[in-house]
Amino acid sequence: MRICLLCYRANPYCGGQGIYLKYVAEALSRQGHKVHAIVGPPYPQPMDNVTVHYIDNNQYYIKKGFEIISRNSPFDIFHPINSYECIHSRFGAFPEISSFSYRAFFAVRKLHKQFQFDIIHDNQCIGYGLLFMKALGIPVIATIHHPLTIDLENVLERGSSFKNKIKGVMFYPVLMQQIVSKRLDHIITVSEDSKRRIASDFGVPLHKQSVVYNGLDIAIFKPLPHIKKKANKILFVGNVEDGKKGFVYLLKALTLLKTNVTLTVIDGGAPHRRITQALVDTLGIRDTIEFAGTTSTQQLVEHYNESAITVVPSVYEGFGFPAAEAMACGTPVIASDGGALREVVGDAGIVVPSRDEVSLANAIDNLLGNTKLRQELSHKGIERVKTHFNWDSASSKMVALYKQVIATHQR
Repeated sequence: MRICLLCYRANPYCGGQGIYLKYVAEALSRQGHKVHAIVGPPYPQPMDNVTVHYIDNNQYYIKKGFEIISRNSPFDIFHPINSYECIHSRFGAFPEISSFSYRAFFAVRKLHKQFQFDIIHDNQCIGYGLLFMKALGIPVIATIHHPLTIDLENVLERGSSFKNKIKGVMFYPVLMQQIVSKRLDHIITVSEDSKRRIASDFGVPLHKQSVVYNGLDIAIFKPLPHIKKKANKILFVGNVEDGKKGFVYLLKALTLLKTNVTLTVIDGGAPHRRITQALVDTLGIRDTIEFAGTTSTQQLVEHYNESAITVVPSVYEGFGFPAAEAMACGTPVIASDGGALREVVGDAGIVVPSRDEVSLANAIDNLLGNTKLRQELSHKGIERVKTHFNWDSASSKMVALYKQVIATHQR
């Protein structure tokens, strides 16, 4: 098959969508399909046997004042899409998603004449430009990891003022994704929980959605026998300033523990940690926490292997890569029941109620004190990942779905 993948932020280190693109594209390529990826910045690292087409943007959202005028191409701002992006960004909107979809439409229209794509598969953009692509006569589907309504709910919940809540409403293009998602040929999502939320929040019927679980590269995320566990080291991986990740509840749980622990935080070098640092000082737990910032993939794997427990206290996860990565490395997981985490962890970890620091603290104390249970969960986690979260299996399911969608489209 000739497959066109779209990803508006394609680097694996900028979020789950970049990870998803890399492994899906390479798995499809291994199965003999011709894969093209149309990507926006930050751009991906090279992908094996995948043809990559780059789409630029001027990052108007993060630029201030006269920074929006390019020294090399000062008249670029008058290009219709650039003007659209610049004006919307001045009002606090986040136009990168929609502007990528418009630019991607023009790229697809040109490339389709040469490569004759069988299907277009968007990854989490869900911009208006996808509706233009449908006019090309090619089936257009999309992966939605979770609906943006969940992000908006979290911002409204945490907003300290009416002004900040309005900023959140302006920032997230919820209406656009509601309109577009209902008009695509099919939606892939990564958990049953996300499927239900997409149906309720975006109005996409359940029969127009299919669940294909994410995979992991178990050649990378695996037990490392030469790495020794550090007693009472617990690990958190995620953006500490993203309220969905539930980091605040883990910090509160630290104050309730009977066991002395060290919490290592891998947060990708979160740019400010304002809320987190203030809470750490208020709770008086700074000596308990090590912020490791950004790490390489290999360093991340080593952290998983060193840790006695990985904690995933999220309020909501559409899937939850840190839980699956820890399980693949043989590290016991304590997770909340936020979103799809119960699906991912299954019986290979301990699940506690989300937003409940008391239950979380009790679970950490009990697991650290039970060597036999940690060993049991370690073995179960490794086997669960091998069985359920395999990229080759996921891509095979996608190809079967592609064929079904194409057949329906041709009727």
